[in-house]
Amino acid sequence: MVLELMGRYAGWIALEAGIAGGADVILIPEIPYDIEKVTEKLLERKKAGCHSSIVVVAEGAKPIGGEMAVLEKDASGYALRLAGIGNNIGEVIRRQTGIDVRVTVLGHVQRGGSPCAFDRILATRYGVKAVELIKEGKFGHMVSYDPPAITSVPLEKAIAKLKLVNPEEPLVKAAEGMGVSFGR
Repeated sequence: MVLELMGRYAGWIALEAGIAGGADVILIPEIPYDIEKVTEKLLERKKAGCHSSIVVVAEGAKPIGGEMAVLEKDASGYALRLAGIGNNIGEVIRRQTGIDVRVTVLGHVQRGGSPCAFDRILATRYGVKAVELIKEGKFGHMVSYDPPAITSVPLEKAIAKLKLVNPEEPLVKAAEGMGVSFGR
């Protein structure tokens, strides 16, 4: 099963969902992948008697030396819409391994799950902090979660820099230690 998730430049959603969902391969924009390493991992699993594998791929994942799968660009060449990486990878896996592949593009559907107790409490805390910011006249700020505190961050600071996954991130290393492949 290949699951394509949101993640144009940052692979946090794919990384965390992949680990939480028991993925065997996780492909994120910050770690360009070698498709041969991916197919190798899947064939190893098949040889070991595993009848299914999960490949989680962020929409912005790209092969070593390659580009993101772009569906639509604007006049200046900026990628307006990304799409197709899941289908591309699924087809290559099928062709190179003979394994039957199903591809699901979760896209924005993944945002529609039922909230758990933690989600509800966190949302309540965000709401309370947002009202406090309004009362204080702190416009141009966004509510932020800096565990365990709910704080605020000026919008300029919040959007100044993308928070990318460091390929040496402890969560990446933990996943690799559990046998998850990042295609490297």
